[in-house]
Amino acid sequence: MTKLSQSELSPWIIGLRGKCPHCARGNLFGGFLSVNSSCGVCGLDFSFADSADGPAIFIIFIVGAIVVALALWVDVMFKPSMLVHLALWIPTTIILAVLLMRPFKGIIITMQYRLSAREGKSE
Repeated sequence: MTKLSQSELSPWIIGLRGKCPHCARGNLFGGFLSVNSSCGVCGLDFSFADSADGPAIFIIFIVGAIVVALALWVDVMFKPSMLVHLALWIPTTIILAVLLMRPFKGIIITMQYRLSAREGKSE
């Protein structure tokens, strides 16, 4: 079995790891969500990277589906009060959204690089 080169790795894997979309070795992020100005390994300029609201939209749908499904299941199985539901699902929603934001931003930026997507310009 041959080992995949960095350029053959899935954009999903590279994005989830928060690595450079070109070399898959340098760090994409300088902070929790702040993107570095360039790759420390290959020198790729990250000025193209603008994920905008893309990660948030995906997270809203994913976390919403998970939380609603779990809340319905808990309600049917245990019939808790509304306060228990609030105590369970508000923190769950916040924690899941925060944990998923960085990986999804990395995936969006990696896909943007791989597909050569740039900001639209009117002429």
